Amino acid sequence: MELEHELESGKAKDAAASGGKQRDGFTTALGVIAATLGSAVGLGNIWKFPSITGQNGGAAFIIVYLISTLLVGLPVMITEQMLGRKARKDAISTLRELAPKKQPWWLAGAAGVLAAFLIMAFYTEVAGWVFAYIYKSVVGGFLSTDPAVTSQAFVDLITNPMQSLLWQWVVLVVIGAILMMGVSKGIEATTKRLMPILFLLLVAIGIRSLTLEGAGEGLRFLLQPDFSKVTWTTVLVAMGLAFFKLSTGMGTMITYGSYFREEQNIPGTATKVMLADLLVSMLAGIAIFPAVFAFGFEVDAGPSLLFITIPAVFASMPLGNIFMVLFFILAGIAATGAMLSLLEVPVAFINEKMHISRPVATVITVVLLALIGSTAALSSSTLADVKVFGFTFFDLFDYTTSNILLPVGGLFIALFAGWVWGKDRIVDALTNSGALKNEWVVKAFYVVIKFVTPVLLILVLLRGLSII
Repeated sequence: MELEHELESGKAKDAAASGGKQRDGFTTALGVIAATLGSAVGLGNIWKFPSITGQNGGAAFIIVYLISTLLVGLPVMITEQMLGRKARKDAISTLRELAPKKQPWWLAGAAGVLAAFLIMAFYTEVAGWVFAYIYKSVVGGFLSTDPAVTSQAFVDLITNPMQSLLWQWVVLVVIGAILMMGVSKGIEATTKRLMPILFLLLVAIGIRSLTLEGAGEGLRFLLQPDFSKVTWTTVLVAMGLAFFKLSTGMGTMITYGSYFREEQNIPGTATKVMLADLLVSMLAGIAIFPAVFAFGFEVDAGPSLLFITIPAVFASMPLGNIFMVLFFILAGIAATGAMLSLLEVPVAFINEKMHISRPVATVITVVLLALIGSTAALSSSTLADVKVFGFTFFDLFDYTTSNILLPVGGLFIALFAGWVWGKDRIVDALTNSGALKNEWVVKAFYVVIKFVTPVLLILVLLRGLSII
C-alpha cells in the first residue's frame, strides 16, 4: 500500500537523520504493559478514585465507571496507541504523517504536547510534596495523631518557597535522569521494577488496614452499592474520570504506542492496562479507607486526605511510622510512572522533530519545566496573590489541561480515527494485518470510536466548562 510505503520511507529518513541508529522502543510485552500501566497509574489512584467512588454510590459508581471506560477512555487509549505504532513518531508528527495533506489534524497532537507540559508544570510540584513526605516520614517529622498538627506541617511545606522549589527540582532531576537512559533502558526498565513493588506495597498496607477494629465501615464506604446516589452528574463524573484516568488526550499514549512492538496486541494490552489500573485504585481504597474510618477521620478527596489525614491515621496505629513510610514510597512510585510518560511527550517531540539528542532534549525540557513550573510551585507562597483569570498559576495549569486541552485533544483524535483514517486502516492496524483473530472486537471498537466516543467527549468538555 502507498501509505505503508510512505511510512517505511519516513522511518528510513528518521534513521538516516539520527546517524543510522535504530529508533529505541519497548523490548518485551511485559515492558509495554508495565510502562503503559505506569502512565495510567498516578496519584489520582491513591486518593481521588477511591474517594469519588465512595461518595457516588460505591460499587454502583464502579459499574457506571466501567461502562464509561469501555465507551470513552479505552477507545481513545487504543486509538492513540494504534496511531503511534503506525507512524513511529512523536504525537505531533504522528498526526501530521497519517492525516491527508494540508489537513491540520496535527493540532490535536500539539494540544497533547502542550497539555503534557502544563500538567508536568504543576504535577511535579504535587510529586515534590510526596517526595518531601517520604523524607519527613523517614525522619519522623510529622508523626502526630492530631490533624491540626499534620495540617500545619503541610501548610509549612507549601508556603515555604525554597522547599517548594527544591522538591520540585528533585523530582525533575530524578525523572530527567531516567529518561536520559532511553526508552528500553530508562522507561521500560524502571517501570518493570516499580509496578510490582507498587502492587506489593498496596497489598501489604491493605492487609494491615483490614486488621484494624472498625475497618468494615471503610469497606462499606468503598464497596457497598448505593444506586440512589447515581445521578446524571454521577454519570458525567464517571465519564470524565474514565477518560483522564487512562492518560489519554495528552500525547502519552501516542508516544508510548510509537515504541510498541509490531506484534503487540493493542486492544488486548489496553484492556489489561485498564483493568490493572482499576485494580490499583480499588486496592488503594482498601488500603486507605478502612484505616481512615477505624480512627474516625474525615474522608476528603484531595491533598487534605493524602498529606493531612493519612499521616494522622498512620500515627494512630502500632508501627504506623513504618507503614507511613511505605505509603509515601507507594505514592512516589505512582507519581513517577505517570511523570515518565508525561515528560516523554515533549522530550520525544524535541528529540525527533528538532533532531536533538535525547539527553540534550531532556535537559531542555527539564530546564523549561523548572522555569514555568516554578510559578506553580510558588502559587501558595511568593506568587499567591498573582492571579490569571482569577486562578493562581497552579490552578490555571490544572484547569486549562483538565477542562480544555485534554477533552479537545481526545475528541479530535477520536474524530480523526473514525471519520478520516477509516475502517479499513483501523482493522488492518488492530488485527496486525490479520495475524490476530479479533475482527469482531475491532469492528465494535470502530463503531464506538466513530459514533459514541465523540458525543460523550463533547459532554465531558461541556461539563468541564460548566456549560452543563
